[in-house]
Amino acid sequence: MMDYKVPTMAEMAARNETPEILFWVGCAGAFDDRYKKVTIAFAKILNHAGIRFAVLGTEESCTGDPARRAGNEFAFQMLAMSNIQVLDMYSVKKIVTACPHCFNTLKNEYPGLGGNYEVIHHSEFLQQLINERKIRPADGQPFQGKKITFHDSCYLGRANGIYNAPREVLHALDADLVEMKRSRAKGLCCGAGGAQMFKEPEKGTKDINIERIEEALSTGAETIAVGCPFCMIMMTDGLKNKNKEDSVRIYDLAELIAQAGNF
Repeated sequence: MMDYKVPTMAEMAARNETPEILFWVGCAGAFDDRYKKVTIAFAKILNHAGIRFAVLGTEESCTGDPARRAGNEFAFQMLAMSNIQVLDMYSVKKIVTACPHCFNTLKNEYPGLGGNYEVIHHSEFLQQLINERKIRPADGQPFQGKKITFHDSCYLGRANGIYNAPREVLHALDADLVEMKRSRAKGLCCGAGGAQMFKEPEKGTKDINIERIEEALSTGAETIAVGCPFCMIMMTDGLKNKNKEDSVRIYDLAELIAQAGNF
């Protein structure tokens, strides 16, 4: 799907090369068919911007976030310590990931186990690349003047206070950013972070992702932007429930930039 090969940390180490960043792909970015497209889009952007990066490949394991949230602290620590051992073996200093769950765990929970790294969410990294003019939308790009709304991920927003970076990325598209009634610190969770992706709603309540997609659709936006694989799953499911798949699209920030720049 790509016309170039993404190097692994092991391959770069064998050549005595050191990447600028480690791109932490995450479980969804590696295995979910829809989110694999985001992984490819972000890799294309990094390549276009001339960023020297690598992935862990088969040496990357789940961060342990789901296990800890489910109450299995033992499994979390086993996964975390295994990852820390690999990261330290390669002397990793800077990590970029497109998953807010991985971002939060690597940034805020690994230090307690000795894993200290600079961890950046891809929305912040994209904003940095745009500010440095390493990437920019092409003339006549497809989102110019189009209505776009952004769904704030809980682990990106409320947990880590990152609200401006995704919106700055969208502003670079010269799009019409329209906010939902509940946004930023008051944004409504899509439900995935609260495990609603794995269970039915309580009796007498509406599916939270359907409630959230209704707010998104009420803005009149043609595109719903997200910065989290689990938000994408939940919002897409809500869109299917409303039979709006033909008129409204859901994209990750990296996909929007990749399309706008024809990367």
